Amino acid sequence: MMKQLLTAIAFVFAFMPLFAAASDKPNLIFVLSDDIAQGDLGAYGQKLIQTPNLDRLCNEGTRYLSAYTGTSVCAPARSSFFTGLHMGHCPTRANREIQPEGQRPLPADTVTIAKILKTAGYKTATMGKWGMGMFDTSGSPFNNGVDHFFGYNCQRHAHSYFPSYLYNDDQRFEIPGNQGGKKQVYAQELIQQDVLKWIDANSSDPFFLFYAITLPHGRFEIDDQGMYKDKPWTETEKNYAAMVTRIDSDMGELVELLKAKGIDKNTLIVFSGDNGSSFNPNTAIGKRFNQTMDGKLRGFKRGMYEGALRQAAFAWWPGTVPAGRVTDEPWAFWDLLPTFAELGQAEIPQDFQPDGYSLVNFLEGGPAPQRDYFYWELHENRPGPIQAIRWGDWKAVRPAPGADIELYDLANDLGETTDLAQSHPELVSKAVATMNEARTPHPDWPDPATAAAAKKKSQKK
Repeated sequence: MMKQLLTAIAFVFAFMPLFAAASDKPNLIFVLSDDIAQGDLGAYGQKLIQTPNLDRLCNEGTRYLSAYTGTSVCAPARSSFFTGLHMGHCPTRANREIQPEGQRPLPADTVTIAKILKTAGYKTATMGKWGMGMFDTSGSPFNNGVDHFFGYNCQRHAHSYFPSYLYNDDQRFEIPGNQGGKKQVYAQELIQQDVLKWIDANSSDPFFLFYAITLPHGRFEIDDQGMYKDKPWTETEKNYAAMVTRIDSDMGELVELLKAKGIDKNTLIVFSGDNGSSFNPNTAIGKRFNQTMDGKLRGFKRGMYEGALRQAAFAWWPGTVPAGRVTDEPWAFWDLLPTFAELGQAEIPQDFQPDGYSLVNFLEGGPAPQRDYFYWELHENRPGPIQAIRWGDWKAVRPAPGADIELYDLANDLGETTDLAQSHPELVSKAVATMNEARTPHPDWPDPATAAAAKKKSQKK
């Protein structure tokens, strides 16, 4: 009998590391807010828009001053996160619509973070806006490792916050309260409730959630202006502020659910915008909300300056991510795939090389990983193919197709006000050589250095 007991105990101890490893896998949540900017959050200095929950999460976690998007529009930015590739290698480097609905799909057999985590036993979901391929294409969420989807597949469809339909998985469902121009059902409310329901149902297993919130992207619509209703502002300004505060309250609900389920200390939340503000900071609304943060950052969506590339970002994981830390060390969306893979104890396919580096040590309070450069390009019709690269504190920008390189010293000129290209030709040469090294040629994505400038549309008289 004693021999059998000892054998049983030995069996249990032999498998304890395996059981511990399974229970140690954290839940992984990436919240991507569409077009929110650093200047929109109180933690970054915003005075007029109230974001108490996001500010608290920043204070309870680590806030990043140099968190970079994949590039400065929607589909390629989220594709960079999902594939772990920067814009020199990412299969999607622009927004490209597919009629009658949807965007250019991710190619077949694309390696994605959701596929990788599923191999390690993770439940996976995406709620909000997909934008990487309709359900009958290789870019469908269900062809890319996602178990459950709810929201908008098509980015154009997501411009309406009172849509006549949404998708639950791949099934379209109608919203009668929004038919015929009525605006009775706010889509974000349905999406938020689905997020909470899914987390509640999957809280006993490790899960990965890509929460792609559509707010505060234009068109600027809200079901309740709340505390801003009586402000002496334009309707657009009231709506925009209320949309940002709506994100804040929804994030508060999400965290409260994690705490109620007892999984908050085993859950990492990374929050970020996707491409900077959607409006020029020199416009009335940009000035109202101080989008440049007193001139700290230049540029906005569809550009290559820091105001478009740097995002409002923080990480929250009680007991693991240091509370109250603020760091200017840079990282980028393509780092999250190797980071989540390491945290989830998931194997990255041997024949796949992500462009990113694991941030696990950085998240826990260590230094950011060292690398040769950060690289971006963008292929929107306006302004045409453009690109940028950062190495150390140097930043090179090609602001238009075929344009000369601009050079900035971010350590002394974060606002990118003084072009140093003429005084540092050797650094311009280095930038051009590294840009060429960073990108894989593709017929759909012409080289910004040699591409023709976009033609201006003729003015009808």
